[in-house]
Amino acid sequence: MRHQCWHYRRVTADLHVHRFGPSGPVQVLPIHGVTEHGRAWELLAGYLPEISIAAPDLLGHGRSSWAAPWSIDANVAALAALVDDQGAGPVVVVGHSFGGAIALQFAASRPDLVAALVLLDPAVGLDGDRVREVVDAMISYPDYTDAAEARAEKAFGAWSDVDPAVLDAELEEHLVMLPNGRCTWRMNLAAMVCYWSELARDPALPPTGTATTLVRAAKSDPQYVSDELVAALRRRLGTDFELLDFECGHMIPQAKPAEVATLIRGYLKER
Repeated sequence: MRHQCWHYRRVTADLHVHRFGPSGPVQVLPIHGVTEHGRAWELLAGYLPEISIAAPDLLGHGRSSWAAPWSIDANVAALAALVDDQGAGPVVVVGHSFGGAIALQFAASRPDLVAALVLLDPAVGLDGDRVREVVDAMISYPDYTDAAEARAEKAFGAWSDVDPAVLDAELEEHLVMLPNGRCTWRMNLAAMVCYWSELARDPALPPTGTATTLVRAAKSDPQYVSDELVAALRRRLGTDFELLDFECGHMIPQAKPAEVATLIRGYLKER
């Protein structure tokens, strides 16, 4: 597996893209969640060494542009332009958490670019009061005293079942020091607030015929995947929809990379 980084620029977007696997047309487009970054997919890519993967930092995240607008639609436009300009054709789109909401909108807006969807504990159509509570806490406590505090928040939260070495790599890549001596994730706080609001939007649904696997994290607390979303996808997609439950917390790509890789490889073999 090879890891390369490059910037993709267009008038409305500036994406920093992590490339894994062989050169050539992109086969898989993984989309990370709020506060994360594209290199977080490196562990998964290690289980798919023969697959060409383009994993961008979303707008307002990592080393991509932090300029507004910050919305699902802005990211969909940037990602569609990326795939279009690569001449890749339809790709397997993998969306985790907020990335699942973007993946659904991507499929609804540009079905010609989507070979299949793999939705990993997608955060879609969340309760508005719950979103407000999260955003209030984020604004009240936007950073950390030191790296140990940042690590503890993840280790005793959503990352509790992730290999500690993977968590260490996350801090090395994504944690940055602030001028005041404190630290935070490599992201724009204003963008994160906007993105959490976007998660209260009604979910977009892919067109009929879109092969879709939704993986719920059985140990996620709180739960992100609603019964309403599952029912809507079943009605829309019928036998093209598959629901799976993985025994892990919310960070499915880091906790169950081999299992996720098997799902992706299955869709690529069908092409």
